[in-house]
Amino acid sequence: MEIFRPYRFDKRLFFSTLILITLGLVMVFSASGVAAAEKYNQPFYFLIHQLIGAATGLVVIAIILSIRKPFYQHPVFIFGLLLLTLGLLFLCFMMPSFAKTNRWIILFGLRFQPSELAKVSLVLFLAWYLDRRKEKIQELSVLLVPSGVVFLFVLVILKEPDFGTALLIFALCAILLFIGGVRLKYFAYLGLLSLPLFAYYVFSAGYRLDRILAFFSPDKNLQTLNFQVAQSKIALGAGGLLGVSIGESAQKMFFLPCPHTDFIFAVIGEELGLLGTLATLVLFIILIWRGVVISMKAPNLFSQLAAAGLTLLIAIQALINITVVLGLGPAKGVPLPLLSFGRSSLITTLLAIGILLHISQRKEINRSFG
Repeated sequence: MEIFRPYRFDKRLFFSTLILITLGLVMVFSASGVAAAEKYNQPFYFLIHQLIGAATGLVVIAIILSIRKPFYQHPVFIFGLLLLTLGLLFLCFMMPSFAKTNRWIILFGLRFQPSELAKVSLVLFLAWYLDRRKEKIQELSVLLVPSGVVFLFVLVILKEPDFGTALLIFALCAILLFIGGVRLKYFAYLGLLSLPLFAYYVFSAGYRLDRILAFFSPDKNLQTLNFQVAQSKIALGAGGLLGVSIGESAQKMFFLPCPHTDFIFAVIGEELGLLGTLATLVLFIILIWRGVVISMKAPNLFSQLAAAGLTLLIAIQALINITVVLGLGPAKGVPLPLLSFGRSSLITTLLAIGILLHISQRKEINRSFG
């Protein structure tokens, strides 16, 4: 038994999210204004699209919070979302290629990346499946269905190709299965199946292997393979303690590639300094901490697993992006949640946060909530 407490959601999670969105809008404009004016003759081009994504995501949160029943744990919603996402992923291959990839659906001039939605879809599916099979979770046969579903999504995303997202989804799902009670030894079988698959895609595209090799030789190929990371480190170093002030970044002036997407954290470091990057990290830590608290106090196993998975989704993406910017990992093209430019990432991240906030409104009758 549980009760629903309207609008008594986790305020710390909500306000840390709002602050990160606001910071993201400011930094997207700062990092992209010159490039947008050069390319589109409109300095506000990327800001406007990011505002649309933020407004859409906040409307999604408002709708989710207004619904009393946990619709996201109903099988019809879970399987409907899963099938919709899979259909959209296949539809990508019928769309015009962009930069030799098929990652986007283009409708009415707007692009959407279904692989972002796949992350939320798979978390909800695995939470539902593990909840339904909790009595038999120690049996190897129980692992077959979720493994098959995850591998199907990973294969389609690898085919786009989007190696970074496929690897992130695989790692996220494996961790969630472990949290759900799957025996550690069973992951050896997953490793035997997945290692040849990922190895094949690494060696089938020379640029992926080059990125890995470049990571282990950071002082070489600074004008080619390590150019992005080298420019990122220059930006972070130039910021010092307090930064050069908003809008004054030199590296974003066609030196640092992807300053408003993959490397926006480097622009934050240059313009807001070490204090700005530490403040950003603190906001992510608050967000992740509240997600963990919500998971621990959720009223049932599904909600606990869903909250844990959605929190992990944000945490892993933030960790991967920041480590790449700092030169602590090979480039993967993973955006920084709530900050990097990209409507697909922003809307789906806010969808995940909306579900977390809804779970925080629910309370098991015999359990206290702080």
